[in-house]
Amino acid sequence: MDQQSDVTQDELKRFGLTLLQPKQGYRFSLDPLLLCDFANASQETSIVDLGTGCGVMALVLARMAAAAHITAFEQDDAAASLARQNVGLNGLAERVTVLHDDVLQVRRHLPVSSCDLVVSNPPYRKQGRGRLNPHPGKLAARHETTAGLADFLAAAKYLVKPSGRICMVHHPDRLVELMVEAAAQKLAVLRLRMVHGLPAAPAKVFLVELTKGRTSANLQILPPLLVRSDTEHYTDEVTKILLGT
Repeated sequence: MDQQSDVTQDELKRFGLTLLQPKQGYRFSLDPLLLCDFANASQETSIVDLGTGCGVMALVLARMAAAAHITAFEQDDAAASLARQNVGLNGLAERVTVLHDDVLQVRRHLPVSSCDLVVSNPPYRKQGRGRLNPHPGKLAARHETTAGLADFLAAAKYLVKPSGRICMVHHPDRLVELMVEAAAQKLAVLRLRMVHGLPAAPAKVFLVELTKGRTSANLQILPPLLVRSDTEHYTDEVTKILLGT
């Protein structure tokens, strides 16, 4: 990963970010950018990103919430190293801290109820389910290896203030599981939005916002987010998310 030939340099022009990504390993998709837009961070001062990969969400959120400090956890050594490079490359070392550790270990690093917002784009597939990618980075990003969905929710609950928010993106196959686990952990689901690749296609992921300290909430089910109007064009909403126009 230290070799320049092993990475590409990509631009997120809306946020003025340059991101190094592995050519062969896991590369971020549209999902974390949709999640950042859904979270709509602005006034937060303390944000945690559980499973940051190359650091894309942590860096975008640093641009969105100008006063925030972001702590980003990543259990894969190569990804954590690349995330640190991206933090330095974008001049955000004073505001973004990358920790090479598993989400199971958040209690070792941060106090309980210490942040305003927790975001996570966790692995979508359960351990042992589906085809396993032979590349270690892609495997860890797509399949749960050490921590499962319940662990991500528990870590987020530990970290967030009672008045704070938890925002996640996940696969529709896991929606019922998330709802059941949220209830078991006494997390209230506030907002839910399904994301569809095309107007007539099934949902590909969902975006969800939760909070702790409330036993119930009036769940707001938002209109679906359509990524493309046809096979060649992004919708106006997604174009605005990507480009700001």
